[in-house]
Amino acid sequence: MTKKLKIAILYICTGKYTVFWKDFYKTCQKYFLKNHSKTYFVFTDSEHIEYDNKKEVKRIYQKKLGWPFDTLMRFDMFLSQKEELKNYDYLFFCNANLLFRKEIGEEILPDKYAHGGILVTQHPGFYNKTNLEYTYDRNPNSTAYIPMGGGVSYVQGAFNGGRSYEYLKMCEELSKSIHTDLDKNVIALWHDESHINKYILNRAYKILPCKYLYPEGWKIEEYKDDIKILIRDKANKKYGGHGYLRS
Repeated sequence: MTKKLKIAILYICTGKYTVFWKDFYKTCQKYFLKNHSKTYFVFTDSEHIEYDNKKEVKRIYQKKLGWPFDTLMRFDMFLSQKEELKNYDYLFFCNANLLFRKEIGEEILPDKYAHGGILVTQHPGFYNKTNLEYTYDRNPNSTAYIPMGGGVSYVQGAFNGGRSYEYLKMCEELSKSIHTDLDKNVIALWHDESHINKYILNRAYKILPCKYLYPEGWKIEEYKDDIKILIRDKANKKYGGHGYLRS
């Protein structure tokens, strides 16, 4: 591919999650689609974050909603920037605690026809497991409901993306589903992740192996020497721990 693409990185760091931003930005700049133009849409309630004086960093005010709404409502956050995001070739959401470890290039880009323009990533917790073991939402009252025996992949919500048109269309559909649930006082089991898994059911998508989402401290033999993206452990005291980060 010779065309220089416009890439938007969608990143949420409200409250104390800003602790992850500096190293995320540095490693993303170094390793992720480095031959293309990247702009960071950072949704935060902080008045200042590192590198927000850079032209490629757009700090967007986002009120802290509390758990689990800081993650559940992410599609509404992205859609607040819809008109601007339409101007990009590809959009990628990255969890706050991701850290890039090796170069990632155009091999991850989903095709419009073969993959429906959508990219997802295998959940390492379900590596080599069957769909009967997947923790899909089994509540028939939720729009994220998947019955036993359904589904061929379980994907994690921490890293996904796609062509801008298809990704924004997904955001719109998932936002609608989440609000339908909330109107009935229903929250999907694993929040946005449950809704993404329902969305890709019976759709085309490109799926990356779990070396693209490898949890800190794990030992999956097949991938331990080729980690592309590390999921930093939010329970680790050096980041403050879960309770601190969500407070």
